[in-house]
Amino acid sequence: MKKIRLLIIDDSLLIRTMIRSIVSQDPSIEVVGEAVDPIEAREKIKQLNPDVVTLDVEMPRMDGLSFLEKIMSLRPMPVVMVSTLTQKGADVTIRALELGAVDYVAKPLNQDLTVVGHELIMKIKVASSARIRQSGRQRIEPGSHKPMASPGAYSRKLIAIGSSTGGVESLYDIILALPVDCPPVVIAQHISKGFSERFALRVNKASAIHVKEAVHGERLLPGTVYIGQGGKHFTVKKSGGSFISQVTEDTEGESYRPSVDRLFCSVAETVGKHAVGVILTGMGKDGALGLLTLRGIGAATLGQDEASSIVYGMPKAAMMAGAVEKQVSLSQMAREIIQSCTRTEARRKVAAV
Repeated sequence: MKKIRLLIIDDSLLIRTMIRSIVSQDPSIEVVGEAVDPIEAREKIKQLNPDVVTLDVEMPRMDGLSFLEKIMSLRPMPVVMVSTLTQKGADVTIRALELGAVDYVAKPLNQDLTVVGHELIMKIKVASSARIRQSGRQRIEPGSHKPMASPGAYSRKLIAIGSSTGGVESLYDIILALPVDCPPVVIAQHISKGFSERFALRVNKASAIHVKEAVHGERLLPGTVYIGQGGKHFTVKKSGGSFISQVTEDTEGESYRPSVDRLFCSVAETVGKHAVGVILTGMGKDGALGLLTLRGIGAATLGQDEASSIVYGMPKAAMMAGAVEKQVSLSQMAREIIQSCTRTEARRKVAAV
């Protein structure tokens, strides 16, 4: 089996040594080189042709973001960011994911990477098979993207979206295109604690629609996107004539928090056939069971297609389970979501014949 060729880019000898020690435990990964800054890394990439690079954010001579932007525009390749668990680290990491980094590992505050060793190895493996596209994406400024015009009326009452690896970039494209009066949108994105709030704030600044991190017990309103908190489950319940967010810290069951399956199943129970379920890029199969539950009760269900997915894991699992009513490219996903929200049940049945 061909080994994954890894280049480690970090100015700290301690961190480089830790990463090398961690990945050497897996026989499928080979560290082919190290670089202390982006200038050296540029030459090492040319010489060694690695399959994946791990990239620190703060380094001498050129910061990690500037280097990442050059990589993704000139020589796109899988990049896993190594970030600190701080507000600044979260902001920079979200920006890196916008630019095309496949994923990130949150460096513990005590700098001991061994506590996230399994996660680091897994994300390097996923990155090695990710579909990397050349990125021309510049900094997203407020008002730089115009949302779709409102269709005027919606037959669907809530939109539920699940995503993981590659999801940050995909969610930007979808959210920025949604009309300002669309039904409430609830999102379970696999993301670390503290990073979800920064992500919501960044998207909100660029979007015409209101975007926020979900808070326990709030009423879900039209024209608002609610992003589940990292490290906690996010579900929906009904109270009177309103849908209410539920944010809980229980750790039983699902490996991921927020869990896409758990969110989708709660939406199936509370919203039923008046919901739209969407599964986006990501590794694993979280969301397949929940989306199948949604489809089984008559909700509209969409899956991102293979060609536009960074990692065609979650959409594939949902497709194989029979949970996806229609596969859609990322470029058309926002429009298809809104069309599903306005399509009546009778029209959907006719269209299916």
